Amino acid sequence: MKPAIPIQQKQAGLAASKFGVGISKKHRAFVAGDEQWFNRIFDPSSDFILTWNRVFLVSCFAALFIDPLYFYVPKISYGTTVSCVGTDTHLAVIVTFLRSIADLLYVLHIVIKFRTAYINPSARVFGRGDLVTNPKEIAWKYLRSEFAVDVVAALPLPQIIIWFVIPAIKYSSSEHNNNILVLIVLAQYLPRLYLIFPLTYEIVKTTGVVAKTAWEGAAYNMVLYLIASHVLGALWYLLSVDRQTACWKKNCRDEPGCDIKFLDCDDTPNTTWANTTTIFFNCDASNTSIAFDFGMFQPALMNQAPADRFVMKYFYSLWWGLQNLSCYGQTLSVSTYLGETLYCIFLAVLGLVLFAHLIGNVQTYLQSITVRVEEWRLKQRDTEEWMRHRQLPQELRERVRRFIQYKWLATRGVNEESIMQALPADLRRDIKRHLCLGLVRRVPFFSQMDDQLLDAICERLVSSLCTKGTYIVREGDPVTEMLFIIRGKLESSTTNGGRTGFFNSITLKPGDFCGEELLGWALVPKPTTNLPSSTRTVRALIEVEAFSLQADDLKFVASQFRRLHSKKLQHTFRYYSHHWRTWASCFIQAAWRRYKRRKMAKDLSMRELFNSVRLDENSLALKFIARTRKMPQSTKELPKLRKPDEPDFSAEPEE
Repeated sequence: MKPAIPIQQKQAGLAASKFGVGISKKHRAFVAGDEQWFNRIFDPSSDFILTWNRVFLVSCFAALFIDPLYFYVPKISYGTTVSCVGTDTHLAVIVTFLRSIADLLYVLHIVIKFRTAYINPSARVFGRGDLVTNPKEIAWKYLRSEFAVDVVAALPLPQIIIWFVIPAIKYSSSEHNNNILVLIVLAQYLPRLYLIFPLTYEIVKTTGVVAKTAWEGAAYNMVLYLIASHVLGALWYLLSVDRQTACWKKNCRDEPGCDIKFLDCDDTPNTTWANTTTIFFNCDASNTSIAFDFGMFQPALMNQAPADRFVMKYFYSLWWGLQNLSCYGQTLSVSTYLGETLYCIFLAVLGLVLFAHLIGNVQTYLQSITVRVEEWRLKQRDTEEWMRHRQLPQELRERVRRFIQYKWLATRGVNEESIMQALPADLRRDIKRHLCLGLVRRVPFFSQMDDQLLDAICERLVSSLCTKGTYIVREGDPVTEMLFIIRGKLESSTTNGGRTGFFNSITLKPGDFCGEELLGWALVPKPTTNLPSSTRTVRALIEVEAFSLQADDLKFVASQFRRLHSKKLQHTFRYYSHHWRTWASCFIQAAWRRYKRRKMAKDLSMRELFNSVRLDENSLALKFIARTRKMPQSTKELPKLRKPDEPDFSAEPEE
């Protein structure tokens, strides 16, 4: 008895079946109820189906490579007096084993397609559409569309021909046996080649691309070209064996006492015939005086390639196919044999089409590697022309060049903001948290905040780049952003509003911030539309990478999160604010000077008491006291620095 399924699990299963997602994961193969694994219905966009499609695509290329290897099974044994044609049994066993594994993968692909849901065409009104998960409907659709092609591609026809059909024929080395093998392999080769295109389309429809990188895309097209060369070379080798046997049989029919079975390596020829026959002399491809024209097959027969080991004859044939496919068969010397002529015509047309396809696709993929570099080069050229047209001074031109170069090194020409804006809010928030949270926590002012407040700040931070010598803000200008330094150094200086005799300069390092005037403006319950003025001039000493928080974003964060109005943040802000530090240092200096002045006056008063006995000394002392009392007054006073406006951290918005 099956256990009862909770109503919540049933509803989740129905929802998953309707929208094509798994119960526990979005892209997992799903199943309604508690059915076994072999009864599952797979989502066509799931990770499992995508992975299987990629694996099966690789297996399809392997199958396309394996099938032409059957053409190398026939071989020729050249002797001193007698030659014969036979079969490479060892190669046939290996190829059959590999081909059988490929056939099993095709069968497995058929089984998976019977269990893969499809999108209802009538439901594609909005979004992805509804998935059809009924096994009967899936099977009926598959049987009506692609089932026949998949079955033909999965049949083990070459194995049947090699191991059952050819041995059953009396003369297995006759030319029509090779023709049967060629026809069967090529007839099944076409549906196998066809399956690559819908499979590629499914991968592109799911992920957008077949190859994840440009180099993989170039290699993908190069493999197609090499497979075509492999097929043409293997076919050329088989036809070379066929032309050699055709010459032997033609001379055998004209020679008394000759029997065709003598040409088979499995039979032992008559000794008398073997010592007197001229068949092999008249069919020697290296003999230029013979009447038989071998045409384009003469190089293979002159080098006795059919008698070589498999590796040698395979690479020799592959080189021939690649060479003539690349030059469209222009180097071939063709006889009047009809099959040979048709083969050369097919080779020339196929070479033209494939070469154009290869060059076009490889060029497209390789250009995609340098597209960013080319865009940057064009932008740099346009900038140079614009600066030349506007007659900018050399100093400004150098600053523009440095900024463009530094921005390229930091971003590689990618517009990060446009990419982020195209993503949903939740994903954008997670990415911002991953990129910014660790850097933001390095800022001491932010380290006191909780994660929720930091998430809100990270979501609104914008990366900022500054080159050496760039002025971030000048004293007296409106403050439009707070800048939090990640890398580099900034110089922050002030003249206290241009007062004579006052100048203060500090260096801002990673972890520091500037533009703190904006925080006090944002924490006001009802801030004015006028932005606060900067009390300092900030300039980049070296290249600087930072995060900026705009005025509107800071105002939004301050209004939404009451935790920003806390005494702890107030003390942290005072401690790390360089404006407050400057005021505090000036305040301490002024207090110290007042203390020293009072102490000096007290010491002088004590001296008056000890020297009051003598009148003349009193007069001198009085003069000295009057003179010394005027000294502190004549001492240069430290210019008073106005106390910074303190942000009202405890303010609450008025209702």
